Amino acid sequence: MTTSTRGAAEAPAVLVLEDGRSFRGRAYGAVGETFGEAVFSTGMTGYQETLTDPSYHRQVVVMTAPHVGNTGVNDEDAESQRIWVSGYVVRDPARLPSSWRSRRTLDEELAAQGVVGISGVDTRALTRHLRERGAMRVGIFSGNAVEDEGVLLAKVRQAPEMSGADLAAEVATKEAYVVPAIGTKKFTVAAIDLGIKGMTPHRMAERGIEVHVLPATATLDEVYAVKPDGVFFSNGPGDPSTADHPVSLMRGVLERKTPLFGICFGNQILGRALGFGTYKLKYGHRGINQPVQDRTTGKVEVTAHNHGFAVDAPLDKPSDTEFGRAEVSHVCLNDQVVEGLQLLDRPAFSVQYHPEAAAGPHDAAYLFDRFVSLMEGQRA
Repeated sequence: MTTSTRGAAEAPAVLVLEDGRSFRGRAYGAVGETFGEAVFSTGMTGYQETLTDPSYHRQVVVMTAPHVGNTGVNDEDAESQRIWVSGYVVRDPARLPSSWRSRRTLDEELAAQGVVGISGVDTRALTRHLRERGAMRVGIFSGNAVEDEGVLLAKVRQAPEMSGADLAAEVATKEAYVVPAIGTKKFTVAAIDLGIKGMTPHRMAERGIEVHVLPATATLDEVYAVKPDGVFFSNGPGDPSTADHPVSLMRGVLERKTPLFGICFGNQILGRALGFGTYKLKYGHRGINQPVQDRTTGKVEVTAHNHGFAVDAPLDKPSDTEFGRAEVSHVCLNDQVVEGLQLLDRPAFSVQYHPEAAAGPHDAAYLFDRFVSLMEGQRA
């Protein structure tokens, strides 16, 4: 990625997809060029959470909501220390933010962090194209980076694909740290950071859990050195088929029968640990309005998603695994994609979506209580 932060408002820009289709607009954020996988997010709010979600590493996010940036950017809502998207695509950027919490405009924040974006794009047409053709590589070029589209297309096709990408270690913490329990400490949890969002350990801390956040490279000995009552595997970017170390680590946790909870990438890791395969979705699930059914209760939840891969497990019956019987506990009502797994003979479960979602919805927050119940049961 090459960027400059000057003259963005006046600079022309072009978005080029790997299949040759292009969209012209104006520079938004930094001026220069960037590459990634083109995906779309259907959320109408929570763009600051989206931008700072490490699971979006190496992805160019297209916002389906037409008006973006109206609440500006504040200093409280970021889910990590930086913006992780590799590019940003909006139709109508807000001219002025209108929130008392705002500290700067979204355009200014993107420019300050070197994130190349484009505005004035027909995002409806672009989203329909991605729905039909699938997520694909893309480049955004603005200012002096704009040249013959044949040359730009060649650059896009040289960019790495998301399939086969091993990215978790690139976004995870390098050093362990502790998020203390709020109020009386009840449990200790070792959280494996594969791209964790800040709200996740906070949701556990609210329930009296002291969270030890460990690097993606943590060993089994390092996990159990903190004497955990439970182990958590976080969300994160990349292809789960490359995550051999987290899978091996999780198998070690399952062998010890320690209560285990995984979300998003952690759900895919559990799938692999149980012997299921994973596959790439055509265009993925991203946004805060995805309907999921909890099959254990029959309840339907509106949930927040960010995943381009899914677990390939049977929906119609439990499966026998090395660690006992496992079943699909949650399913997406739009397309029947596996959205959760649970073991029936050991204290372990996972979901594919984000129950911690700071921007909402909060329908799935009960899953942290379910994790607490597993630890209480194990202690008893």
